[in-house]
Formats: sequence, C-alpha cells, structure tokens
Amino acid sequence: MLDGSLIFPLRLSLQVASVATAFIVLFGSVAAYFLARRQFRGKELLDALFTLPLVLPPTVTGYYLIVLFGRNGLLGSTVYRLTGWSMMFTWYAAALASFVVALPLMIKTTRAAIESVDENLIHASYTLGHSEWWTAFKVIVPLAGKGIIAGAILSFARAMGEFGATLMLAGNIPGKTNTMPLAIYSAAAGGDWSGAGTMVLLFTALSGVFLYAANRLTKRII
Repeated sequence: MLDGSLIFPLRLSLQVASVATAFIVLFGSVAAYFLARRQFRGKELLDALFTLPLVLPPTVTGYYLIVLFGRNGLLGSTVYRLTGWSMMFTWYAAALASFVVALPLMIKTTRAAIESVDENLIHASYTLGHSEWWTAFKVIVPLAGKGIIAGAILSFARAMGEFGATLMLAGNIPGKTNTMPLAIYSAAAGGDWSGAGTMVLLFTALSGVFLYAANRLTKRII
C-alpha cells in the first residue's frame, strides 16, 4: 500500500496530466491539422515555435511562463488586477506548465499522422461534394486516429513527468503543488530513499505502459 504522503502527489500528477492532456488534444489536433493541410507563409516557423518547449531546458520554458503569467507578467498582471487572483503556486500553474511542455509531442505526432493520409481519398471526398470540415471529421481524423491517440498518450506521459517548468511556476508546496516528480526530488533531497524509490518504481512502470501503448499504435500507422 502507498503511504498517505505518496497518494497526494500521485493523485495531483494524474489530475494535472489529465487536464493538460484534454487541452493538448483539443488545441494540438487543430494546430496539427492546419500545419499538415494548409500552406501559408511562416508555417515552418510556427511549427518551430510550437516545438521549442521540447528542446528548451524546462527551466527556460518556466521562465517564459513566469514572464507571461506571473503576478507581474504580461498577461498575469492584468488578470491579477481585475480579479485579485494569480495562477502562480497553484495546481493550475502545474497544468499550464505540463500543457506547454507536452504540446509539441501531440502536434508532431498528429501532424505526421494527418500527412500520412492518402491524398486520393481526400480528393475523392471533395469530388463527391463534401466540404473540407466533413472530410476532416469523416475521412482524415478516422484514418489518422491511431496517430492522434498515440500523440495523446505520449503527451499524457510527458505531462505526468514534467518537473522544471512546474517547479518554477507552481513551486513545490507539500499538499498543494507537489506533483510526483517534485515529491521524488524532495524525498531524495531529504534522505527518504525508500519513499523516493517507491515513487520512482511506480513512475517507471506507468511510463513503460504509456510508451508501449504509444509504440503499438504508432507502428500501425507507419
């Protein structure tokens, strides 16, 4: 049985990752569709901007998020002035950090899946008089569905494991914002190797399951 001090970080990590993944799927699928199906100036530059959090150190991403959403940030200051509420040091901040860091996986995987759909099937749908949106939902999404699901699984796993940006934006407050990665760090730093080892093994098992599922789905669309 897991100790009570381990249950909260696990529950919070699942909550944060679930919320982040829900928004990732919605926003990432739309962004990936436009990147895959539309031609416009600056398309690859936009794709590079979406991909940046995947290659930047998480602390750098966290810094940008503070500049934008901190109490004195470009957007956060306006929200705080109007409502008196700040996202900083709340689980919402952890969800935002996870969303930003995991989004590139969803976009990259979904874009590749959409681009792999046979163009002849898309043109046949247009020839039959169907609109772009009908074709997108009835032809493209079903054929790219496994890739979209794989992207969602990878994004969920990445959101679960987010550490650096979460630490900077949400902090590491026990019983409030300490997700599993932060709890592991705190346990190890405090010399609680037994507790840290338990969480590490659990996290490793969960990550292995997610990667196995994503690999199985990805192989079916290649």
